[in-house]
Amino acid sequence: MTATLEATAPSSAGEIPSFTVTLRVRRFNPEVSEESTWEDFTVEAHGTDRVLDALHKIKWDMDGSLTFRRSCAHGVCGSDAVRINGRNRLACKTLLKDVNPDKPITVEPIKGLPVIKDLVVDMEPFFASYREIMPFLITTGNEPSKERYQSPEDRARFDDTTKCILCAACTSSCPVFWTDGQYFGPAAIVNAHRFIFDSRDEGGSQRLEILNDKEGVWRCRTTFNCTEACPRGIEVTKAIQEVKRAMITRAF
Repeated sequence: MTATLEATAPSSAGEIPSFTVTLRVRRFNPEVSEESTWEDFTVEAHGTDRVLDALHKIKWDMDGSLTFRRSCAHGVCGSDAVRINGRNRLACKTLLKDVNPDKPITVEPIKGLPVIKDLVVDMEPFFASYREIMPFLITTGNEPSKERYQSPEDRARFDDTTKCILCAACTSSCPVFWTDGQYFGPAAIVNAHRFIFDSRDEGGSQRLEILNDKEGVWRCRTTFNCTEACPRGIEVTKAIQEVKRAMITRAF
């Protein structure tokens, strides 16, 4: 089935035009078959609709068995990361009109993680790496009686990596992660960076030792896929390089 973009002229000022678009969704149901298949769905969409809106229309009006994750629908929770036309994106942030709707728009699960059903993947390997880098503030001594102060300059040192929403878009865009199930992946390293360079934290050396593993930062091949995939605009590759430098110089 081919997609057709049939813009409907607005009948009154301010009306949002509509068009017909085809989503080509990769389906997988282990209870039916061990093989995945592609299935086309044609829906009516508006110029303001996101890919997530189209998936909702399919599930609610056409095929209730379609399975995908979503929560906030505003690009904050990170639940709905999928591959759209071969690129990792958040379905809730991707406008249909921006992904060439005159052709079928392919939607498939992110790569490198086991597919449970349709667009839902098992995130446990991803979160296992995240937990391993100890993503929490580590301090010694007694609990403070007031907040731990930090200068704006010290805060700016790791500001970029605080933006991570754990959507796995960066990690599942990494060729090393696709082929090596043991690699920590960009997201885990980004979240380690967030604490390694936090002036209030005292666990930087521990995290660097963890990432100095053969499956740690040295597996990064600097392809920049992760930076391009990040929906929050984090300079992921730069953060990984800073962790590598800190590992060598022990300056952080």
